[in-house]
Amino acid sequence: MRAGRRLRDLSQRISPPQLTVLTFALLVLCGAGLLALPAATESGERTPFAAALFTSTSAASVTGLAVVDTGGHWSPLGEGVILALIQVGGFGIMALATVLTLVVGRHLGLRMAVRTGSETKTLTLGEVRRIAVGILTVTLVFETAVMAVLTLRWWIGYDLPLGSAAYLGLFHAVSSFNNAGFSPFADSLMGYATDPWITVPVAVGVVAGGLGFPVWVELWRFARRRGERHTWTIHARITLSVTGCLLAVGFAAFLALEWDNPATMGGLDLRGKLLTGFFQAVMPRTAGFNSLDFGAMNTQTLLVTDLLMFVGGGSAGTAGGIKVTTFAVLLFVVLANVRGEPTVHVGHRRLGEGVASQAVTVVLLSLSLVLAGTLALMTMTTFTLDEILFETTSAFATVGLSTGITADLPVPGQMVLVFLMFVGRIGPIALASALALRRRARAYELPEERPIVG
Repeated sequence: MRAGRRLRDLSQRISPPQLTVLTFALLVLCGAGLLALPAATESGERTPFAAALFTSTSAASVTGLAVVDTGGHWSPLGEGVILALIQVGGFGIMALATVLTLVVGRHLGLRMAVRTGSETKTLTLGEVRRIAVGILTVTLVFETAVMAVLTLRWWIGYDLPLGSAAYLGLFHAVSSFNNAGFSPFADSLMGYATDPWITVPVAVGVVAGGLGFPVWVELWRFARRRGERHTWTIHARITLSVTGCLLAVGFAAFLALEWDNPATMGGLDLRGKLLTGFFQAVMPRTAGFNSLDFGAMNTQTLLVTDLLMFVGGGSAGTAGGIKVTTFAVLLFVVLANVRGEPTVHVGHRRLGEGVASQAVTVVLLSLSLVLAGTLALMTMTTFTLDEILFETTSAFATVGLSTGITADLPVPGQMVLVFLMFVGRIGPIALASALALRRRARAYELPEERPIVG
C-alpha cells in the first residue's frame, strides 16, 4: 500500500515531459547493461561500457551511429538487443509524442474552458489504449510489408537461405520504419546501391515512419471517406507538403552536386544515379542508411545534408530533427513579418497563441546544442569542420549518417555524441510540451518599448 501510494505521489509530482526523459534514460541504461554482457559479442569478451552505452543510446534513440561493426562485433543476442531497443524506442517515441500532444491540447482546452465556464474532457486510459493499438497496427503493417519484399529479394535474387533472408529482411524493416539506420552490413547498403528491390522498400519504410502517427490517422480517414469532402488538419497539410518539397530539394541537390563525382555516383549509369540520388535524399528524413560513401562526398553535399538532417521529419513519428512543422512555422512567421501582418496564418487558419515563440525556442536551443557539440569535438580531435559538423548534426537529429569518423573519436568525444543523441531524441518533444504546459497569462503588462532590430 505504501509503495503504491509513493508511486502515485511521485507520478503527481513528475510532469509528462519529465516522465518521458526518465523512461527513455531507463531504457538506455538497461540496453547498455545487456550489451555489456560477454554473451552479447561474437568473441565472448565484454564490451567496454562506453561502447555499450553509445550503441544503446544510438539504438534507443533510433539514430544508427556506431562505434563498432554491428554485424561483426555483436552476437545474435547483441543484435537482438539492438533490434529490441530500436523497436521499443521507435514505438515509445511515437506513443509518447502523440500522448503528449493530446495532453497539451487538453491542457490548453481546460484553460479555455475555465475562462468560458464550459466543460472539457480529460485524456482517458481508453484513449491512450486506442493510440497505442493504432501505432502498433501502423508499425506492424509497414514493417511486415517491407520485410516481405526484402526477404523475397535476398532469398530469390541473392540465393540466401530463407532463414538468413528473413532475418535481414526483419532487421532492415524494423530499422527503416523506425528511422534507425542500423544494418548488419559493415558498409550499410552500399553493396545494393543500384538494386531498387532493396533500396526502394527501405526508403518507403523510412518515409512512412517519419510522417508520424497523426498524419497516418488523417490519411486513413481520407481513404475511408473516398468521394466525401475531407478537411485536412494544418499539421497533416504542412507535414505532407514540406516533406515532399524537402525530398525534391534533396534529390535535385544530390544529383547536381554528386553527378560527376567518381567516388560516389560518377561511375553509375543514369538509372543508378537517379536511384541513389532518391535514396540519399530520403535518408536525411532521418535514417542512417547510405548507398553512397558520405566520406567521399563533396563539402557542398555535406552542407546540404546537414540542413536536411537538422530539419528532420514529421512530429509524433520516428524521425528526429526540429521537425518539418517547426521549420514551416518559422517560414510562415518570416512571411507574416515581411508582410507586416500581426498574426500568422497558414492555409486559411490562424496559428494558435504561442506556437511561433515555441518554434523559435526549439530551433535556437537545437542550433545551440549542435554548435556547442561541434566546438567540443573540434577541441578534442583533428577532424575538419565539415566532418565534425556533419557528425554532430547527425547525432542531434538522430539520423545516423556519418563520414566514417565515429569509431575514431576519443571516448569523451563519443560521450558528446551520446548526449546529443539523447537530447536530440527527447529534447524537442519534451521542450515543446513543457513550454506549452507552462504557458500562463500575465496578471499585468509593463510599459512597451522597442529596441533597435537589424
